[in-house]
Amino acid sequence: MSAAVLCKGCEHTEYLELRFTKPVRIAATLIYIVQTILYTGVVVYAPALALNQVTGFDLWGSVFATGIVCSFYCTLGGLKAVVWTDAFQLIVMVTGFLTVLIQGTLQNGGPANIWENANNGSRLSIFDFDVDPLRRHTFWTISIGGTFTWLGMYGVNQSTMQRCISCKSEKHAKLALYLNLVGLWIILVCAVFSGLVMYTHFRSCDPWTAGFISAPDQLMPYFVMIIFSSAPGLPGLFVACAFSGTLSTVAASINALATVTFEDFVKHCFPNISERMGTWISKGLCIIFGVICTSMAVAASLMGGVVQASLSIHGMCGGPMLGLFILGIVFPCANWKGALGGLLIGIILAFWVGIGAFVYPAPPSKTLPLYLSTAGCIANNTETVATVIPTLPPVRPHLADTWYSLSYLYYSAVGCLGCIIAGLLISFVTGPNKGRDIKPLLIRPVCNIFCFWSHKCKALCWCGVAHDNKAPQEESKQDLQKELAKNVEANDALKNGLNTEMQKHLPGYNPGEKSYTNTSIDAESYF
Repeated sequence: MSAAVLCKGCEHTEYLELRFTKPVRIAATLIYIVQTILYTGVVVYAPALALNQVTGFDLWGSVFATGIVCSFYCTLGGLKAVVWTDAFQLIVMVTGFLTVLIQGTLQNGGPANIWENANNGSRLSIFDFDVDPLRRHTFWTISIGGTFTWLGMYGVNQSTMQRCISCKSEKHAKLALYLNLVGLWIILVCAVFSGLVMYTHFRSCDPWTAGFISAPDQLMPYFVMIIFSSAPGLPGLFVACAFSGTLSTVAASINALATVTFEDFVKHCFPNISERMGTWISKGLCIIFGVICTSMAVAASLMGGVVQASLSIHGMCGGPMLGLFILGIVFPCANWKGALGGLLIGIILAFWVGIGAFVYPAPPSKTLPLYLSTAGCIANNTETVATVIPTLPPVRPHLADTWYSLSYLYYSAVGCLGCIIAGLLISFVTGPNKGRDIKPLLIRPVCNIFCFWSHKCKALCWCGVAHDNKAPQEESKQDLQKELAKNVEANDALKNGLNTEMQKHLPGYNPGEKSYTNTSIDAESYF
């Protein structure tokens, strides 16, 4: 249950203010800003590697060119430009992937040969049920750790919430998420099969091990240059594919950063700001965050593989945020002190293990890297393999082979569970909230799923929240509408260019009264 669905018409951090207090909302906003800036730096850096490999264009020149383009059209077009370009860029991405897959498969003996080589090279070990949390990729790390990571991305992330709220209704928002899921599956399947094709092509001469490329993330563009060496122009299609994904993500991130900054900081410092000035400030924030995110690409170049770096960032910041929203939505007893303390402890735990893993990488016994051969490189290339001089291993603390070796997919789970457990303990020590003092619309009675056979058992798990009384439900709904109506006047500026006609389609918005009616919320739906 996302914050946008539970609290219709409000930004995702606004729910935290309604449920807890203003300081909790500010803390969550700051963490989101840090998370998005770090993640966007990684995203900007990734296609610059591809452009550098394919064209020889200066790496940092391409980084800053990407940042300038994203900031430009995000500033001029706002959220509407971001959504439409995302739709077009998906087509470009899938087209590029399919082109590489088809050509690569034809040049490497067809699907049967590729599958056979991948199986012989142990590249199809999918069901590894080792429960060791220090193993980087197993069935459990991907299914459990991945669940926490993706819940943080799709459940409480402002970039996602902003797009959901911009839909005409809750039904349209759900449909958009389902379509996004289908698109994500297509991209992942294409990426996996592209990896199998590249393994077949380079099984006797790994370019990274041989020193022909400077980073593993350059393997795909290097492969494209080889298979399309006789077809001028097609490598450019691949570069367009890589940049499409970047433009989509970076533009959405910049737009979301500008929105939450204006909503949570600028508007509260200058409550009487005009609509025109608010729009200009929002566009200026887009430019500022575009410069900051582009500059963060320098740090991203030191973080290793792009995929692991991006998921690690989402885990370290998104996990505690997910735990904070779960505290508010599921646990009526959680108070603002527990929420703030739990968020802080969750962040400390997640960053502790994440930074520790960056300083002391996990040993090969846990990452289990597969064998990469360079036996055929000398025969096929004029360059020679560099000789590696053995050195003494660095001194590692005891935590380096235990706590710091935890799979990066579990960072989100560590932050989330740490936030929830610490938040509940602090809430009970400082005096838990009483359920009757909390508006029912701000709490989701998930216990109904497990106590469906007994109304008495459900009522006990509600902790005093009046989910079964329609009068408090209506009163809570009216109070929430009044609080949300205070922010309606500034909504045009908050959407960075979203026009008034678009705002009229926001869920529950009444343009005549300039308030939210929440007509789609039905009290009985909570049971």
